[in-house]
Amino acid sequence: METHKTEDRHQSEYLYRPDILQKLDFSKSPAVFNPKISAVNPGADWMVVRPLQRGDFDKGFLQLLSQLTSTGSITRKQFDERFTQMKISGGHYVTVIEDKRSSKIIAAATLTVEQKFIHNCSLRGRLEDVVVNDTYRGKQLGKLIVVTVSLLAQELGCYKMSLDCKDKLIKFYESLGYKLEPGNSNAMNMRFEEDPS
Repeated sequence: METHKTEDRHQSEYLYRPDILQKLDFSKSPAVFNPKISAVNPGADWMVVRPLQRGDFDKGFLQLLSQLTSTGSITRKQFDERFTQMKISGGHYVTVIEDKRSSKIIAAATLTVEQKFIHNCSLRGRLEDVVVNDTYRGKQLGKLIVVTVSLLAQELGCYKMSLDCKDKLIKFYESLGYKLEPGNSNAMNMRFEEDPS
């Protein structure tokens, strides 16, 4: 019996402290929600906005990410190891929306916080891996998860939040307060091939 309780506690372990989401002030965001929603009140009692949990491996988190990009064939062991690494190193704030009726993750976004020497040893946030399950689109969940993570960056003391997006998403992100910076709106990448061995 005690082993079962320990395993349940292990699976419900959060990547970061969930109470920080309760502090977010949605009135600070230029986003317009109709009807009004927030991380604390996501618009339906069957939804919850929260940090990623170790047990989300079984709640479709990786399947949701695969709607965004390739995830590969990640095993539970790999997921647990990466979760532990992210939690120990800090600076990783994967935030999800769960449909409590089906125990499935329906939206997610990642805030990665970089420690800088510039701007008086400040913090910079990066918004990554924003995805909403295709069957739940049209319910303001994209806006909700992006605004939640953006306000989280502000709450953590980031001086700036950055993102890369496709051209077709620029207007969406502009409606949430993001701006193209003239002369500084290029995204450049260098991709490294995986070692086949």
